[in-house]
Amino acid sequence: MLDTAKTRGRAPSRAKGGLFFLLGPAFVAAIAYVDPGNVAANLTSGASYGYLLVWVLVAANLMAMLVQYQSAKLGVVTGKSLPELLGERFSTPARRLYWVQAEIVAMATDLAEVVGGAIALNLLFHVPLPVGGLIVGVASMALLTVQNRRGQRHFESLIIVLLVIITVGFLAGLVLSPPSPAGILSGLVPRFEGSDSILLAAGMLGATVMPHAIYLHSQLSRDRHTDARSTPQSLARIIKATRWDVVVALLLAGAVNIGMLLLAASTLGGVAGTDSIEGAHAAIVNSLGPVIGVVFAVGLLASGLASTSVGAYAGASIMNGLLKVRFPLLARRMVSLIPALILLGAGVDPTWALIASQIVLSFGIPFALIPLLRLTASKSLMGVHRDGVALRLAALVSVALIVALNAVLLWLTFSGRA
Repeated sequence: MLDTAKTRGRAPSRAKGGLFFLLGPAFVAAIAYVDPGNVAANLTSGASYGYLLVWVLVAANLMAMLVQYQSAKLGVVTGKSLPELLGERFSTPARRLYWVQAEIVAMATDLAEVVGGAIALNLLFHVPLPVGGLIVGVASMALLTVQNRRGQRHFESLIIVLLVIITVGFLAGLVLSPPSPAGILSGLVPRFEGSDSILLAAGMLGATVMPHAIYLHSQLSRDRHTDARSTPQSLARIIKATRWDVVVALLLAGAVNIGMLLLAASTLGGVAGTDSIEGAHAAIVNSLGPVIGVVFAVGLLASGLASTSVGAYAGASIMNGLLKVRFPLLARRMVSLIPALILLGAGVDPTWALIASQIVLSFGIPFALIPLLRLTASKSLMGVHRDGVALRLAALVSVALIVALNAVLLWLTFSGRA
C-alpha cells in the first residue's frame, strides 16, 4: 500500500546536495506521457495524416509541462496531494462522485498500458494477447514491490531506466528514416482536415495530458521533498529543482511522442494496414529492417510495464486522498488488471481499445485541471508561491482549449460525423 511515512523516511530530499539529487518525481509522472496509448494515437496520426497534427503534440506537451509543474509545486508547498486537498474541500457525496470519474480515468489508463504491453509480447515472442496481459500485470507487481519495500527513490531509478529504453526503442527508426524538415514546419501550423482528424487530435491530447499523472505528481513531490518547508530558502530551492525536473522529464517525453509521429509520417504514409500497432510494426520491419522492429517492440514493452505500474500507483493515491481508503497497492494492481484481461480474452481489437481509452482520458482532463488551477492560484493556500498572473492565464487558456476540443468531440461523436 502507499505507506507515506515509510516513503518519506526513505526518500529524503537531500536539501544539501546538488539539484541533480532533487530530480526524479517528474520522470515517474512523465512515464504516463509515453504509454502505449500514445503509441497508438501518434502512429495512427502520422500514418493517416502525415505531419498534419505535429502542432497538437507540441501544444499538448507545453500544456503538460505547465500542469505537471503546478501539481508538483502544490504538493511541495502544501505538504498534501491534489486528491487529499480535494477530499478536504468536497462534501461526502461530491467526493464520491469525483472519485468515480477519477477511477474511470485510472481504469482507462490501465487498460491502454496492459494492452500495449501484451501487444509488445505478442510481437516479440508471439505470446497470445490474454497471456501477455497477465505477464505484464505480474511484472508490474514486481516493479510496485520495489516501491513498497525499497522506497520511492529506488522506484524512480527503475522508471528512469525504463524511460531510457522507451526513448531508444521509439526513436531509433528516425536514424534510418529521417523526417522531412519542410513537413515538420508545415505540421506546426494549427489546422485540421475533417472530423476524423479532430477525433484523433482529441485522442492524442488525452494520451499526452494525463489526468492520473496530474493527481499523482503532487504526491510524488510531497513524499520526496519532506523537508522542503523547513525554511523559506529550502522551499524556494526545492521549487526551483521541481521546475527543472518537470522541464527535463517532459522535454524527453515530448521528444518521444513527436518522434513517433514523425517516424510514422516518414515511414508509414500510404502503407496499407498501418491503422494498428501490429500493422505499423510490420511496416516498420519491412521498411527499416527486423532490428529496428525488435527495438521498437522492446520500447513498447518497456512502455507498458512502466506505465501500468505508475498507473496503479496513481489509482491508489486517488483512492486514498479522496476516500481516505488505504487499499493495498498490489491488491489494487490485481483488481485493475481484470478489465484489460477480459477485453483481450474477448478478442476486442487492441489498437481500437487503446485509442478509445485515450478519448476517455481526454474527458477526465478538465476534472483534474480546473481544481488544480484554482488551488495553485489560491493565496491562502500557496502564499507567496501562488501562480503568477502569466501562469494563471496560460493555465486558463489551456483548460479552455481542452474543454472546447472535448465539446467538439462530443458533438462529432453523437452527431454521427466522427
